[in-house]
Amino acid sequence: MLSMEAHLESLLRSLLMILAVPEVGLISVFLISLVSATLLPLGSEPAVFLVVKADPTLFWPAILVATLGNTIGGAISWWMGYGAEAAYERATRRKPPNPRLLAWFSQFGAKTCLLSWLPVIGDPMCALAGWLRLPFWPCVGYMAVGKFIRYMLMTAALMWVFPGSG
Repeated sequence: MLSMEAHLESLLRSLLMILAVPEVGLISVFLISLVSATLLPLGSEPAVFLVVKADPTLFWPAILVATLGNTIGGAISWWMGYGAEAAYERATRRKPPNPRLLAWFSQFGAKTCLLSWLPVIGDPMCALAGWLRLPFWPCVGYMAVGKFIRYMLMTAALMWVFPGSG
């Protein structure tokens, strides 16, 4: 009978072998990146790193796929914020209060979405941008730039810290 540690190690090896297959690995990266950009607590960087670690030639494809998935997830959060604000107005028949943070968002506009890559606050920032009805496509563009830079730097740093192929 396998010990729990041996079972987990076997499971991890199986997962790495699945992620090493480019088609499966990139699909996994896309889905995990998309879901992690919504308000659900999930990190996508480990999936990107595992795929690139298993096959370093997938560095740029994995970065681009993760950026696409994470940006689409951010856009979904934007629309969720947009819908929540409309529902709030209908339910209360008034505009929401505009505290300092909302004023800051309004002042900098879509550029605030450049910070959507930040842990913990980045995903709610996308929803808040929708709530404030900041322009959708500029928000998505800034989200994509920030998320691309994050994936590129984090994956490169992890590959530097943990060198060698799979």
